[in-house]
Amino acid sequence: MEERAKIPVTLPLPNPTTSYWQDPPDEIADLQSTEHLPEYVDYIIIGSGISGASIAYNLLEIKPGSSILMLEARQACSGATGRNGGHTKAANYRSFLDHEAEHGLEDATKIARLAYANITATHSLARELNIDCASTPCDTVDIIYDAGNLAKGKKAIARMQETMGTDDPAAKYEILSAEEAKARYHTPDALGAFVYEGGSISSYRFTIGILKHCLEKGLNLQNNTPVDAIKQADNFNPQSPRWMAQTARGKVQTANLVIATNGYTAHLLPQMQGIIVPLRGQITAQRPGSRLPGLDATYSFIYSHGYEYMITRPSGTPDAGTIIIGGGLRELPNGGASEFGNTLDTDLNKDISTYLYDCTARCFGHNWGSDAKEGRIVKEWSGVMGTSADGLPYVGAMPNMPGVFMCASFNGHGMVMCLKSAQALVGMMEEDGDVEWFPKALVVTAQRFEKRFQGRLDMRAPGEALFNDRSAVNK
Repeated sequence: MEERAKIPVTLPLPNPTTSYWQDPPDEIADLQSTEHLPEYVDYIIIGSGISGASIAYNLLEIKPGSSILMLEARQACSGATGRNGGHTKAANYRSFLDHEAEHGLEDATKIARLAYANITATHSLARELNIDCASTPCDTVDIIYDAGNLAKGKKAIARMQETMGTDDPAAKYEILSAEEAKARYHTPDALGAFVYEGGSISSYRFTIGILKHCLEKGLNLQNNTPVDAIKQADNFNPQSPRWMAQTARGKVQTANLVIATNGYTAHLLPQMQGIIVPLRGQITAQRPGSRLPGLDATYSFIYSHGYEYMITRPSGTPDAGTIIIGGGLRELPNGGASEFGNTLDTDLNKDISTYLYDCTARCFGHNWGSDAKEGRIVKEWSGVMGTSADGLPYVGAMPNMPGVFMCASFNGHGMVMCLKSAQALVGMMEEDGDVEWFPKALVVTAQRFEKRFQGRLDMRAPGEALFNDRSAVNK
């Protein structure tokens, strides 16, 4: 895994696979708000995904009239946000015990509540801004196929409810027996299940909607304008810092530069090489089998190592019933090592394609029936996530780079972290910003950068070792 983490990170590549959500692309996909780039702006945000869009939204809320330039390498929202599975789901119980052991009970509780608040805020903002994105709060279910994960899940839920209270919505779970899971969720091989609040959404349409709102408030959006490098301006002063974003279309200076490039961060911040590591993921859209009933919950299928995640498009959408399912990393050799350090969202992994094709009919068994006459697969695509050594995002000011901020590395869980993380980052950028509610474990520190990268931590089996620091690598 260390060798994969050393692979130099590229810019987003041209001509990526087209995700289900981006077909067709939105009218602002190739927008360049102005013909020429400005010489100076109050804020530069690099990246137009959910993080970048949410940061711009929060800045314009508290500092209306600010000049904000957003630079995107490809089309608007063309990265992980426009390519994910459409899940608003926080499986907090799966990480709560580990977070308590590593960061303490207070932060473990804050992380769980942050994720829950992020989900509710996402669907609330979609309603508030009247964004047509199929925002659908609903139950979600984790179908468990591994006895170790079932036991650890029950233990974690008991601990959450003991420490957070049974009335806390972030700790509210229903535990199902094998027979209950099979009957209610049509999964004949389940050992048990956990049911809790979640939802689904087109994160591409949601983020495009936020961007359009920001454009009305004065955002300057420049798509197809990759940033080749960031540098200190010639007149740099640590007391009044000024940075320069360098592009093929010109250079722009700012006192506040925000990196929201997730898995591509190390291209602009070389010191993050091996700390934020790209991970290529893959998703398919499928037509449901003839016997599959209408599903009113979103799903995850939990195995000893890793999981798949699945939503169905809700009623009222033109594609109601279509299944969106992603994962398959656990099926590859060496824990899917070949996909770490991989920024080729222009291609697909054929082994994962085969696995995702097969897994829906296998999970639902006799409840699947025969395939649609048009075939099972509607579309398949890949995307690049950002993974960190401790399994948590980096949110805050970059050490020894005054005026540079980062909101990145969401480990495949951006839709349950990005919105509130952006709010926290903007609070950190302002002197009077109140971010006491934000977990300290997510804040950027030099000490966090010392942890050794071991792959995606939420893919490990219960009881596997969690954290090591870089100083222990050769001991």
